[in-house]
Amino acid sequence: MENILELDKQRYSGGGVPRFLKFYRKAQISKNPFLRKIYKKLFEISTKKKGIEFSVDNEIGYGFYVGHPYGITINAKAIIGNNVNIHKGVTIGQENRGKRKGTPCIGNNVWIGVNATIVGNVVIGNDVLIAPNTYINCDIPDHSIVFGNPCIVKHADDATKDYINHAV
Repeated sequence: MENILELDKQRYSGGGVPRFLKFYRKAQISKNPFLRKIYKKLFEISTKKKGIEFSVDNEIGYGFYVGHPYGITINAKAIIGNNVNIHKGVTIGQENRGKRKGTPCIGNNVWIGVNATIVGNVVIGNDVLIAPNTYINCDIPDHSIVFGNPCIVKHADDATKDYINHAV
């Protein structure tokens, strides 16, 4: 787990790791309850400043990249894999009723475009490109490009080729 901070540093080599991500990772790996509390508070302050709403308790893999902060909401119970790129206005939320009650699970190497919304107990596979302004409330298989509302799914080998920034 300590190496996850180094992987993030490699990913953000040009401009440095954003503060909110540093504090998120340090809160995750801290064994000292006092330091964990301090990192959690610093995380909360830095995410509010950037307009990002997610919890220090989220399960997010290494290589998490926020291309443009502001207006991003991630439910605390959502699971996000490795090398996921998220852009401005993205919502990853919970459905409270019906057959899709729950939160999304997002695979590895996923690119999520501006203002995309993913809700409910859905699984997004690996190597998936989610186009801007797409609404997803269904499972998406591996190697797919998704767009529209209702979402249209197209198979594509290497769907995220040249889209994932600084993959670790």
